[in-house]
Amino acid sequence: MPLNKGFVLASRPKGAATESNFRLFEKETDQPGPGQILVRNLWMSLDPYMRGRMDEGRSYTANQALDQVMGGATTGEVVASNDANFKPGDKVVGPGGWQLYSTSDAKFWRKVDASKIPLQAFLGATGMPGVTAWIGLNRIIHPKAGQTIVCSAATGAVGTVVGQLAKAKGARAVGIAGGPDKCKFAVEELGYDACVDHKAADFAEQFKRATPDGVDGLFENVGGQPFQVAMARMNDFGRIAICGLIASYEGAETTSLPDMRIMLVRRLTMQGFIQSEFRDAQQPAMEELVSLAASGKLKWRETIADGLEKAPSAFLGMLKGKNFGKQLVKLA
Repeated sequence: MPLNKGFVLASRPKGAATESNFRLFEKETDQPGPGQILVRNLWMSLDPYMRGRMDEGRSYTANQALDQVMGGATTGEVVASNDANFKPGDKVVGPGGWQLYSTSDAKFWRKVDASKIPLQAFLGATGMPGVTAWIGLNRIIHPKAGQTIVCSAATGAVGTVVGQLAKAKGARAVGIAGGPDKCKFAVEELGYDACVDHKAADFAEQFKRATPDGVDGLFENVGGQPFQVAMARMNDFGRIAICGLIASYEGAETTSLPDMRIMLVRRLTMQGFIQSEFRDAQQPAMEELVSLAASGKLKWRETIADGLEKAPSAFLGMLKGKNFGKQLVKLA
């Protein structure tokens, strides 16, 4: 069996996470048992939700166990199979974790067709982030033609898809991103009608100019000041989908409503959501996203760390907004 390498969670962060919270391991790869498959992971996903799992507090998913392989999605190739539905050479996506090889039950893996779109896209625009965008937009915000839909972290893995889907519905899409380069990409490549740099000294004033008719739908990925500024611009009967609060994950900035009265006076609807709980939406979302990607109608951008050993530093950089688009680790 090949030698496996990976990272476990060595300790829980005290404040901001550091590379010392992870520990590299090497061991012989486990043989697949009955109903299991052995996958050689080729691409690994890094996502903001992983930071929340590193803490002990209550969350919407189980905490990452200490001294266990860091959890996360991967795409790869089946090396050995004890399940009739998989054979060596199949391309798959599943919970491979931060490691080169994964041995687990076949039911957790899904075969994918990488002949029309890159394999790693199933970790981004056509994978969990893309499905998250689709669900938050279609099941919570319900955009209509002519309405203004705002998305924070507009050039991240989720925000990239939100803007394009909103535009396809005939809505006016306004992004919030960190830095002029990201805002330029949001407008020129992703089709956002406007994008505002939350790092600008006059961010609030720029955002007001970008939303002259107010905000009908808010897809929130960041929290903190951008969230409060956007909330103040919400129209009556506006809808808010809370997908993430990355500004709060490292303890740098908590997120709270600027004034609860706004929820009542403007009759707003706000819902936090986890895409995996919308089981009936998974298939139609993925089918639409894959079709759009294969036809060239869905665009995205990737930041790639080369090699497993780069995973911790790439992850910490992503939490600080250093990535541009989907953050991936290339393992092969």
